[in-house]
Amino acid sequence: MRSSVRVRIKEVNPVPAEADRLRRTPLQEIFWTRTSLLLTVLVVVAGLSLWISSKMDPGAGKTLLTSLGTGTLISAVVGFGQTLITATASQRAMVTPVIEESRRALEALSAEYRSLNKEFFPTHVFEATTEPDPMFNRILTEDLDVTRHYFFRGFSGRHAAARLLLSRTERELRVVIADPRDEGAISGRARYLLRSEEAGMDYETIQARLDDEISIGLVGLFLARVRCSLVDITVVADPPLDRLEVFDESVWVTLYSDIRGATTLYPRTLRFSEGSFLYNKERSEFLRVSQSRSGRHFRISATTTRADFLALYEKITGSPLSEENFLELEGKFHAFRKEFTKLAELNP
Repeated sequence: MRSSVRVRIKEVNPVPAEADRLRRTPLQEIFWTRTSLLLTVLVVVAGLSLWISSKMDPGAGKTLLTSLGTGTLISAVVGFGQTLITATASQRAMVTPVIEESRRALEALSAEYRSLNKEFFPTHVFEATTEPDPMFNRILTEDLDVTRHYFFRGFSGRHAAARLLLSRTERELRVVIADPRDEGAISGRARYLLRSEEAGMDYETIQARLDDEISIGLVGLFLARVRCSLVDITVVADPPLDRLEVFDESVWVTLYSDIRGATTLYPRTLRFSEGSFLYNKERSEFLRVSQSRSGRHFRISATTTRADFLALYEKITGSPLSEENFLELEGKFHAFRKEFTKLAELNP
């Protein structure tokens, strides 16, 4: 279901029209033109008067022209100074406040857009690839290292268990995985893998591989109990196709539902920071599912013995697990963990 979000846009006050007219209307241009023309006329009159008086003999006429030229020149200089002072004062009084107001409005608008970016846009986008992305795994591991509560919603939980065994910090783990007793729970992942496999691969082979992955993931979660204060497992019949990992400071969404990456083994992944809309939404939805009565809930702690786990495994899968089969699955999980650690370039 697609949800729509209405974004409230803050109204920005327009630039006062009076200030704009003072700078750009024809009236101002005429004023400046007339002022310049007047100053030019005064300078020309002063220059002509002084030039003519220098050619005349001493007398009343020369004195009159000299006085006229000198006075006119002084008037031109004083007028130019007054005009310059008036223009500067006018700019400080009218234009500068407008620019300052516009700057504050733009800063407020930029701050709101930054807030919206944090609320609705991911901090990192990792495109679909056919091989593990070292940068993706490095940043995700950094988020895990500072997390006390790790929520994982995926298919089998193998990757979550492998990451936990690489860590040295105790944390609470809650996982939501597919119900191995329900064929419909693995059909979506099976169809996704079929699109990335060779044409000769059939559905039954993919399904058998996925059943094996769930078993390996359960054994991995049991082994990872030594890194957790609690392992809470919720088994659901209709898990979402997208994988979700929630940390204290971020949420990671791996888009298996994205058709653009349908032919790659590792789909497109988005990271959102704490406090964003997606973080709050996905965290709340995960807690709702993990506490829902419609799912089956199981717990593993540090005191859970192997015999306890064998009984728990049968409750989850509906199939008994012998000691020999447990050791076989344990070996497969460690092989997966070592391969994953190497491909992801993680420090063991």
